[in-house]
Amino acid sequence: MLNQVELKNFGPLVNLTWRGIGPINLVIGGNGSGKTFLLKALYSAMRTIEEYRRGDDQKSAAEILAEKLYWTFQPDIIGDLVTKGSDGPLACTVEFDQHKFFYSFGKDTTKQISLLENDVPARSSNSIFLPAKEVLSLHQIILKSREQDKVFGFDDTYLDLARALRQQPTKGRNFKGFAESRQKVERILGGRVQFDDASGRWQFKKGNQKFPVGVTAEGVKKIAILDTLLGNRFLDQQSIVFIDEPESALHPTAVYQFLDIVAILASAGIQFFLASHSYFVVKKLCLIAQKQGLSIPVISAQGNEWVSANLREGMPENTIINESIRLYKEEVELAFQ
Repeated sequence: MLNQVELKNFGPLVNLTWRGIGPINLVIGGNGSGKTFLLKALYSAMRTIEEYRRGDDQKSAAEILAEKLYWTFQPDIIGDLVTKGSDGPLACTVEFDQHKFFYSFGKDTTKQISLLENDVPARSSNSIFLPAKEVLSLHQIILKSREQDKVFGFDDTYLDLARALRQQPTKGRNFKGFAESRQKVERILGGRVQFDDASGRWQFKKGNQKFPVGVTAEGVKKIAILDTLLGNRFLDQQSIVFIDEPESALHPTAVYQFLDIVAILASAGIQFFLASHSYFVVKKLCLIAQKQGLSIPVISAQGNEWVSANLREGMPENTIINESIRLYKEEVELAFQ
């Protein structure tokens, strides 16, 4: 697993240190606080580690990383990722199973990263990033935009996910926790999302009926993406999944059910990083942590600082929780008027 991370002068993340990372981890904060930036920084590091050690790419780790940062964040030059007005360089340190991956570069860097240290062993498992927007209805558009047209628009989190979804389902017994979660998904959705080879499109199959995925609810498509990655074995028991705004397009009940699935998969070995500004997400994960005695680290943006806590010990101090409490108090005051 990822054990800890330290970022300096990385866009909006001027100084962030997060230790004691666990199987499920939560990032909370308001819009523009850097939640998604943090997830993308971690994802870029993990994908570089995975692609370099497999030997599929003849590029150096520094070349792979520069390309991954460029297509994930899509700046004019990667030096633009350095915090504006900062005198120091961008620096990222990720510890994975007690092994270190570190890199640094300045604001004038274009494509070459000169300082990189990597002692993380070869890794066969995959990391994946699930963006806030679902990709099934955009699947072919994403692939054409990036693989044929090679233009900005859809970043590497979308491209990597589209390619992962393209893998064919694998028959045979799946891991116990995976099979259980897939059964839960089917109960939630009332069916399964499948790729139709004949039409080259995704469909939602409910009983003997099939519907184009374009007319299927956003929430259904979002949950189905995770199910598909379990079914085609892109994800295994050592995978890392980054989820941006799991609450997006989901009813609160579906959010709760989705997070129960996350908890099952975490117990099976997958590590999760979630970024959210939803009270429902924070509260549900807090209940999971306390009921199961599970450590769920949370890091929250409070002004220019990042504060760490653990949901096993209760709800953290944060503007999301404070605003929910304020609304509740306002409702109580109205009731007594």
